[in-house]
Amino acid sequence: MRWGLDGVTVRFGSRVVLADVTVPAEPSAVTVVVGGDGAGKSTCLRSLVGLVRPDEGRVSRPPKTRIGYVPATGGLYPDLTVAENLAFAASSYGVRGADVGAMLDRIGLAGARDRLGGRLSGGMQRKLSVGLALIHGPDLLVLDEPTTGVDPVSRMELWRLVSGAAAGGTAVVVATTYVNEAERGTRAVLLDDGRVLADGSAADIAAGVPGAVGRRPARDGVPPGGERWRRGAGWRVWSPSGDLPEGTEAVRPDLHDAAIVAALAAERGTGGRSAGAKEE
Repeated sequence: MRWGLDGVTVRFGSRVVLADVTVPAEPSAVTVVVGGDGAGKSTCLRSLVGLVRPDEGRVSRPPKTRIGYVPATGGLYPDLTVAENLAFAASSYGVRGADVGAMLDRIGLAGARDRLGGRLSGGMQRKLSVGLALIHGPDLLVLDEPTTGVDPVSRMELWRLVSGAAAGGTAVVVATTYVNEAERGTRAVLLDDGRVLADGSAADIAAGVPGAVGRRPARDGVPPGGERWRRGAGWRVWSPSGDLPEGTEAVRPDLHDAAIVAALAAERGTGGRSAGAKEE
């Protein structure tokens, strides 16, 4: 592992916020940390960039000047224009002659260069924040929920920026509450209550679901027995033994299913690890 968290535990007083968490950050790769509110995502990222000191475990990262970090709060200056924000960030990192125009084109804000940061839409603010973190060409880019609350088009454009950074050799770590976004990464780490439910590629996590998962149309009523949850217009059912109830069609689980099954297994005490991204 080039950079990242290795077996990190963080305590706030008597409360364990992270417990033996490992999150890799490899050049040219995107690691997506997925979990609901309170899962420990922000503490995980703050530990990675050096804002939180772990009680146990090891953190590896490049020098601070080689890190780009976007907190969940955004991190831009509302009283500066878009171009001034970028120029100020470049000077703060000691970058001389930064090509602000090129970055404006890269983040899709060339037409808004003279608008105040505080007057931008939510999606535009998030793109500017990512631009501020990229202006110095960091080796490690860390983004805390960059797509939360933005429209679908802005979300797509933000992921374009993330993918572009990784393609250029940057190690990227992104936190999100959206399970489907983990499929965009090289690796996913599912967190719940500060513990890792599952980690690996999205395909490997889905393929590793124990037992069997099935679906049942809503018109057929609530499935009998077993663990079940609503999914779209119907039901999903998980059987740890692999024996699905009559009238339930077996399906190949996807990452949504895998995240929920991992949480259910942890609650039962049958899973080796624990996470809670139950969002649909």
